[in-house]
Parts: sequence; C-alpha cells; structure tokens
Amino acid sequence: MLPDGKQLGGAPANFAYMTSLLGDEGIVVSRVGSDALGRAAGRRLERLGLRASHLQLDRAYPTGTVKVSVDPAGQPTFEIAESVAWDSLNGPRSGAPLLNAPTLFASALSPNVVRNRALRSVNFSMRCAQTLRRVFDVNLRQSFYNAEVLSESAKLADIMKVNNEELPIMAKLLQIPFIYDESRAARWLRDTFSLKLVCITRGANGSLLVSADDASEHPGYRVHVADTVGAGDAFNAALVYHYLRKRFPFHV
Repeated sequence: MLPDGKQLGGAPANFAYMTSLLGDEGIVVSRVGSDALGRAAGRRLERLGLRASHLQLDRAYPTGTVKVSVDPAGQPTFEIAESVAWDSLNGPRSGAPLLNAPTLFASALSPNVVRNRALRSVNFSMRCAQTLRRVFDVNLRQSFYNAEVLSESAKLADIMKVNNEELPIMAKLLQIPFIYDESRAARWLRDTFSLKLVCITRGANGSLLVSADDASEHPGYRVHVADTVGAGDAFNAALVYHYLRKRFPFHV
C-alpha cells in the first residue's frame, strides 16, 4: 500500500519479475487470501507474464499487505500486516516443475513455525539438485527476525545479499567480530556459512562482492532517486542473472 495507491510487490515477486525482464523465467510461490486483493494479485502476475499457478489460496486468512511510507530522500518504511495468508505458505508438491529451477530465492523469514517449515520443505525437495543455487536476501523488517532465523536461513543459502544498513544489525545478532568492516564481515559470513558469494549493497555508494577466491567493489552509478522501493530486488535479480552465467571479474 504505497502513498499513491496499491501496487503488487514483495521481494520474491519483485525478484521474479525482474528475472523475467532479463530473459529468464521467474516463478512466484506464495499464498493469497480468497478475497479481492488475492484475485487481483493473480491477474496482475499473469498480465506481467508470470505464472500464477503456484499461488496458493487460503480461505481463513486475508491476502498480505504492507503499508509503505517514503521519506523525502526516497527511503521507504514498511509496516507489514500480521496473521495473513502467506504466513501459512506450504512447500511445493513433490515433482512440481519449479523444483527443477536453477535458483531458489528467499527473503528473510519471520520466526514463524509454519513459514519456516515451508522453507525447509523447499530445501529438502531440492537437496538433490547439485546445480541449484539458493539466494538469501536479508530483508530486516519490524520484529520479523532474530539470530536463529538469520543463522538458519544463511545455512540454507549459497548466495547472500545484505545492505550496509542491515549489516551492523545482523553482525550484532550473529556476534560477527567485524561490525564496521564490511569486507571482513563479508568474509566471515562466507566462511561461517559456507557461502559461495556474499554481496553487500551500499546504496548510492555501490556494492561489494566477496567470493571464495576474490573480492570486487563497484562505486555505483549516479541516478535521480524517485524512491528506492524494490531497488534491492532489481539489483539481486541482475546479480543472480550474471552469476548463473559466470559473468564476474573473478571466478565464482
């Protein structure tokens, strides 16, 4: 729920859409209520060229909503509604087509038993896929995270993306000894959770990538900022697109 009206969103949906724009196929796995917003979400996905066949229907809870306010600098604040349909998300059925996908993207999960069970179900179903790359985007929202959730999510991942504002919070929760040294913190995360790639985004100051063998920094591009809602998801989609094609200045 943006200041200028309703807009379909959420990190995984944004990621899937940008992935499709880049030429790959993004599949949204989510759960919506049996209500007007849920039906509108399905229609919108299809108009955007995304499958709605993995949208689960919940007759007990409403479609999830997020109230978004944007400050004068274009930075958003999110107020996420609780007790909504996607809290009851189920893992995909065995043999579902998406289990053959090369990449699984997950945003940060709240300490919710049902939702964590769904993520573990997806992980279990995909363990045998040797080429699968699991992406963990650390989106810290409200009180929907703690040290256990961050640690368990990181253990399931191959690639982690975190922004420079979230990193100190994550560092304190996980007791990373390098709270204000991004490069050393990224290496600590890589080594502690056996990650193949850690990405730290720095807003207007670009990004840092750390792999098993090397590190790369980019200063970013100067742009006029309208607002930054979904910017990290677009960045993540491009990151994964090039990662899968090994288009980096170092071997990953």
